[in-house]
Amino acid sequence: MTVDLNSRYGLNPAHSEVVEACKIIEPCKALDMGCSNGRNALYLSQLGFNVTAVDNNPSAIAMLQQVVSTEGISNLEAQVYDINSAALTEEYGFIACTVTLMFLDPARVAAVLADMQAHTLPGGYNLVVCAMSTAELPSPMRFPFTLKAGQLSEAYQGWEIIKYNEDVGTMHNGAQLQFATLLARKK
Repeated sequence: MTVDLNSRYGLNPAHSEVVEACKIIEPCKALDMGCSNGRNALYLSQLGFNVTAVDNNPSAIAMLQQVVSTEGISNLEAQVYDINSAALTEEYGFIACTVTLMFLDPARVAAVLADMQAHTLPGGYNLVVCAMSTAELPSPMRFPFTLKAGQLSEAYQGWEIIKYNEDVGTMHNGAQLQFATLLARKK
C-alpha cells in the first residue's frame, strides 16, 4: 500500500480525471504540465510512472523538489518551464494538462496543444481539462483563456478520443463552471 503523500504534505488529492485515466494507462514516461505543487505528479510517481513535472512558478517547483528529496522519490523530476514557450524537448507516453490552459497566453494555447501532441509517443495519451466560456454558461472567473464549445475535440482530430465531455464542474473554491475534458490516444 502506498502512502498518501498528497495528504502528508497538505496537497489536494490528484485530479479525478488523472485517477480515472490511470485505470487504463500503464505506467510510462509522463509529463504533468502545470503541476503547481505536484498533486498529480506525486500520484503518478507512486503508480510507477517516470514523471517530469513542470510549472512556471519557481516556488511551487521548489516545494515539490523538497518533497521529492525528503521522500527519496527517484522517478519524479520537477522543473521550472514556461508552458507558453511550447518548446518540449522529450517524448512522453502520457501528458496530463489539467486546469492549466486557462492560465496561459491565449495566443499560445494552439501552439502548446500542438507541441503536446508532437511530443506524445504513438499510442500515448493526452489528458486535458480546461475551463470553458459559452453563451449558455459564461465563465464566472476571468481566466486569460477559456475554450469554446467543441474547440478541444477539434484540436484532437485524427486521435482516438477515449473520453470527451463539456460538463459543468466545481472549482476547488466552489465556483461552478463548464469544463472541457478530453482523454485522447495518439494513433
